[in-house]
Amino acid sequence: MRGLAAPIVKLIVFALVTIMASYVLIATITNAGYGDQVAYRAQFSDVAGLVTGDEVRIAGVRVGQVTDIGLARQGSDTVAEVGLEVASDVRLPAAVQATIRYRNLVGQRYVALTEGDGSGGRTLAVDDVIPLAQTKPALDLTTLFGGFRPLFQALSPDDVNRLSYELIQVFQGEGGTVESLLGHVASLTSSLADKDAVIGSVIDNLNTVVGTVAARDQQLSALVVSLQEFVSGLSADRDAIFDSLQTIDGLAVATTGLLEQARPPLAADIQSLGDLSTNLADTGDVLQGFLQLAPTKIDLITRTAVNGSWFNFYLCSAGGYVVLPGQAAGANVPSFGAASGAQGCS
Repeated sequence: MRGLAAPIVKLIVFALVTIMASYVLIATITNAGYGDQVAYRAQFSDVAGLVTGDEVRIAGVRVGQVTDIGLARQGSDTVAEVGLEVASDVRLPAAVQATIRYRNLVGQRYVALTEGDGSGGRTLAVDDVIPLAQTKPALDLTTLFGGFRPLFQALSPDDVNRLSYELIQVFQGEGGTVESLLGHVASLTSSLADKDAVIGSVIDNLNTVVGTVAARDQQLSALVVSLQEFVSGLSADRDAIFDSLQTIDGLAVATTGLLEQARPPLAADIQSLGDLSTNLADTGDVLQGFLQLAPTKIDLITRTAVNGSWFNFYLCSAGGYVVLPGQAAGANVPSFGAASGAQGCS
């Protein structure tokens, strides 16, 4: 048990770090808010690209998030209805204006709240609805940037990024005027005086700046949702991950013990192989001669054993002597001998 204490502590620390990292990631993806929140609802004619968890801002400061998106009836029409949660210390005037704006060029949105005219000091109550007349949908960037495509092709990447951001700001009413935008475009295209056809193409294409925004926003939303599901799956499988880590730890311990036991004989074997290699190198001529004669010797042995898996031997002669009792070891002793007439004896 004492040997398992360290691995268990490591696994507990790993699990805690993983859970904390997963919580931070999920909170970041969903833009989860903290503190007391007040719920409101807002109706829009188009909420393409807006997803649950997107920020709610006032003057650029985050004050809440989008909680849900659905449909509602407005007379005989169907409109989009967005659930909002705003910090309880922020009171919204009755004439508040809600606008869906771009957070960046990737296509992320946020809901911007601004004070409208005619509130008369009144504020929205909990679950009040911001009507369609006080909301604006997001700008269609696909059509907008499509109209400026010929100009973008003639500019550097830095100029394209700067001009794109200013276009979004101007058309969302966040700063500057159309005149200042056109002035900046003129300064960027001063070096393109010989490309009047490009400028003419830009002007023609600007007539098509209408429609919905960012054709691939739903794909980005699906990617974020899939990432959230992946993290949730990891959290659901934490027991299996814990068991796997424990098994890997046991395998590592067993492998360490095996290597500790096998290391001494393995070192001796490697040393013996070194000695064998040295001997073979020192007797290279003998080994080469043996390998050259081996085929001939094997051929002769094969012929001898051609009748079966045995060898035939012939006794050609036999002899011996007898030491009689009482005779000295070196004295002449009677001897005898016999010769065989077997085949192969001369």
